[in-house]
Amino acid sequence: MTPTIIEPEFLLKAYACGIFPMGENRENPEIQWIEPEFRGIIPINEFHIPKKLRQTLRNGSYKISIDQNFTEVIRACSETNQLRENTWINKPIENLYITLFNMGFAHSVETYKDGKLVGGLYGVALGGAFFGESMFSRTTDSSKLALCHLSARLAKSKFKLLDIQFVTNHLKQFGALEISKDQYKTLLFNAINSNAIFQSNLSFDELDEFIQSTTHTS
Repeated sequence: MTPTIIEPEFLLKAYACGIFPMGENRENPEIQWIEPEFRGIIPINEFHIPKKLRQTLRNGSYKISIDQNFTEVIRACSETNQLRENTWINKPIENLYITLFNMGFAHSVETYKDGKLVGGLYGVALGGAFFGESMFSRTTDSSKLALCHLSARLAKSKFKLLDIQFVTNHLKQFGALEISKDQYKTLLFNAINSNAIFQSNLSFDELDEFIQSTTHTS
């Protein structure tokens, strides 16, 4: 089966129209274009942080980095395990997002424990919109910590939209909600036409200020 060839500029235009790609599985090189009737988002200014996770964020037991290991993060996101028997990240998608990273549009958040990569996420920034693509976790809370650090940076950078594609029980605890396609298109238009710039630097004081500004769940 011949792999689908997509230019990165075409992918960015698709994001700007509210469409994103997915593969059928790791072995199938074809790419499908998805435009769901209902979209998952997390309002950045209404981000929730579970109480226990607040403590972990502040105690410094995990190290967080940005854009330092993008290739390893996307490959980890494509791995299958007992909880995830299949993956939509095929090789053409993996290569495409690595190209976007090299162009400065894709970003990764990495979580380290004792010097080992144990969790993270990646996504695409376009204007003031961030499109979260996938996340992985090898230890308790490691992907959740990455999401909190991402949201803190988006808030600092004045982003207007955090797109998570679909709402899951895992993401509901952070304030994820589902909106209609029309509502999403309005938010998307306003976001991509803003001048937000993704900032990788975040001081402890800025992180703590973000934590205090959020609501918390038990």
